[in-house]
Amino acid sequence: MSFTLIHSDSSSKARAGLIKTDHGQIETPIFMPVGTSATVKGVHQHELESMSRHK
Repeated sequence: MSFTLIHSDSSSKARAGLIKTDHGQIETPIFMPVGTSATVKGVHQHELESMSRHK
């Protein structure tokens, strides 16, 4: 896995980048719920489905 910084804002801590994993690339910033033991805590399934449709 690697992270490449694409752009940063000198007046804030905002930044945009690219995470490269074995499964593909992820453009940041991104909301990414993290699941463990086949669960995603704090986010309902219908919210996850709604987010994936709006991507």
